[in-house]
Amino acid sequence: MVFLLLFAARSVFAQGATSFVYPAPENPDDQRHTYYWELLDAALAANQDRFGPYHLSAYDAPMNYSRAIAEVETGKGRVNIVARATNLDLERRLLPISIPLDKGLLGFRIFMIRKESQAALSKVHKLDELKHFRQGMSPQWTDARIMAQLGFPLELQENYENLFRMLTAKRFDLLSRGINEVGAELKAHADAMPELVVEKDLLLHYPMPRYFFVPRTEAGRQMAHRIEDGLMRLRRSGEFERRYQAYKKAVLAGVHITGRRVFELGNPELSALAPLDDPYWWETLHAELKDTVGKSPAR
Repeated sequence: MVFLLLFAARSVFAQGATSFVYPAPENPDDQRHTYYWELLDAALAANQDRFGPYHLSAYDAPMNYSRAIAEVETGKGRVNIVARATNLDLERRLLPISIPLDKGLLGFRIFMIRKESQAALSKVHKLDELKHFRQGMSPQWTDARIMAQLGFPLELQENYENLFRMLTAKRFDLLSRGINEVGAELKAHADAMPELVVEKDLLLHYPMPRYFFVPRTEAGRQMAHRIEDGLMRLRRSGEFERRYQAYKKAVLAGVHITGRRVFELGNPELSALAPLDDPYWWETLHAELKDTVGKSPAR
């Protein structure tokens, strides 16, 4: 009898597992978000003793940015969590867990270009000079909102893969990418688009944290509470820093950083939720940019 009661209790416990379903990438070779889902798994495991079992998985079909946001927003969609660069509209529609998952590394922006454009870009020393070059972006990206408000000319295209094709076809000049994205993206497109390279002289920086977002529902609030608790446990144990440093080392491998001209910009899409007063959550890249530290940033 005791065995049966114990078995029944364990069955109820297993059935009560919280399900976290995130969107699969549009391109199967796109591994940009792997770190975030592994970090979420570690956070959920860290407080399983308090919150119970969980199930974390990707949805079984590709899903673009707009579709994923809409699914989470309903609170009853096929996915119930995304990891996105925050902006004011996203924080209105979804519930953010305002912990910068990559310590703002995404806000260090360098460009993917055609090889032929490097000579002209090497002559850029002022921000207004950079505005002579057209940038390609998705209208859903936080970067597009920031760049538009700063007066940069944009070519908008929602399909992620089409942006690389359009750059190759000279529809625009610059494809702004996070310093933690560009290496893997260049490798993924090298065979089909050998004319694409990483621009070597310039770097834009603005505070742009990537958060986890969940539905603005009671279930979503419970998810957010658990995720925040788990991430903070990882911080206290040192596991968050260990994972971040390993991620940073991997994504920056082979990306030239030292000596770039740095343009420091504001982010009008950043809300008061951003933990700007806690330096733990913000990467500086001072060591990597050591040749430019102490010099006035470009304007």
